[in-house]
Amino acid sequence: MDRIRDRLGVITDEVSSDVLAALDFAAVRGLKHVELRSIDSRNVLALSDAEADRIRAEAESRGLFISCVASPVFKCALDASRPVAEGDRFNQEERSPAEHFAMLERAMDLAERFGTNRIRIFSFWRETEPIERFEAEIVGHLSRAAKLAEARGMLLLLENEPSCNGGFAAEVARLTAAVQSPALRVLWDPGNEQYGNRPSFPDGHAAIRRLLAHVHLKDVVLDAAGKPRAVPIGSGDVPYEAHFQALTDEGYTGLFTLETHYVPEGGTAMDGTAMALEGLLAVLGRLPSEKR
Repeated sequence: MDRIRDRLGVITDEVSSDVLAALDFAAVRGLKHVELRSIDSRNVLALSDAEADRIRAEAESRGLFISCVASPVFKCALDASRPVAEGDRFNQEERSPAEHFAMLERAMDLAERFGTNRIRIFSFWRETEPIERFEAEIVGHLSRAAKLAEARGMLLLLENEPSCNGGFAAEVARLTAAVQSPALRVLWDPGNEQYGNRPSFPDGHAAIRRLLAHVHLKDVVLDAAGKPRAVPIGSGDVPYEAHFQALTDEGYTGLFTLETHYVPEGGTAMDGTAMALEGLLAVLGRLPSEKR
């Protein structure tokens, strides 16, 4: 099995809104792949076919591949008349679930152009009432999306995102399992779990381990009031050594992507991602499975 460091990538706008600068960063630092979320302050779904083809060519010319369309699909309210939580839409305005299904179709078109079958999705803005009340509706939408994806050979990756109904590992695992489709799997972000003040390991990991298909990497510390703050990987609350060892022992062969959200004081997103990568490589250097 390839080492973890041989499966590392980055979301380009965690480095720069200039996609070429981000691709150069990834190539110079030996990363293998990139995910696309925002380009030049536009959501990835706003790209034209010609723009998508150019970005793929630029990535491949640097020895990189595009691993995932990091879409905002289903970052929306189930019902606009109800109060819900909201999070970062990454340069995408609020739209209805029906409009998000059209966005999913565009995401699949772009994935084909990029040479990937992976599309990151979510589970609708978090309801103020217990989500169990709305779970059948959420599962219905996700099931419809999974059928569309399966018909086109796509894999939907449902990310645990605290601002959404599948905010934590147990919730996103339950939603994914309820859909019962090979076209829907979990995108595990242990940093997001810690952002919500939940233990990412062993609890979170145990909940998603059998449904896992992709991993995002960030680190966080909580202040005395429980407010989260992004930090370089290895300096926060996420027990990454234990995570990586468990994933290795379990035979996980999927990808890992830096999504650090960290910008040092007086620095840039590129500086923060470089520091997070340095911290990550230090963590990996302590793992027996990486020493070859």
